[in-house]
Amino acid sequence: MVDRLEISMVPSGPRFSAHLRFLVNGEDVVAEAVGEGGRGLFAVGPAGAELGPLRGNGEALRVELGEPECSGVCCGFLSVVVQRFRGIVQWSDWQVPYAEFAPPEFHFDADQYDAELARVDTRAGRSGVS
Repeated sequence: MVDRLEISMVPSGPRFSAHLRFLVNGEDVVAEAVGEGGRGLFAVGPAGAELGPLRGNGEALRVELGEPECSGVCCGFLSVVVQRFRGIVQWSDWQVPYAEFAPPEFHFDADQYDAELARVDTRAGRSGVS
């Protein structure tokens, strides 16, 4: 089975600036893994989000996705290894903040995955985050 990625924006709040939410199969993987009060690290600013590390290529790349409320320096960050294998983008080898549960390994159809990243890639003049 292939997993499905959807990206949306979490608006600014009292403690954090706007950031991206990563839904995999309808579940917010960052919120579930960083605990109540945590946040995603992909900030959304006037120039959009820098999604380059998530694109994946033939080499494994560790990407930080979130941190708990106490900050990642204290309890650790949520990170995942992103790697592309032909028509599949894989998220694996999760590292999670202290006392949190790791998400499972995900396998995305590369075409759907690329389309979702392109949809939110405002750096390239595309429509932006919905």
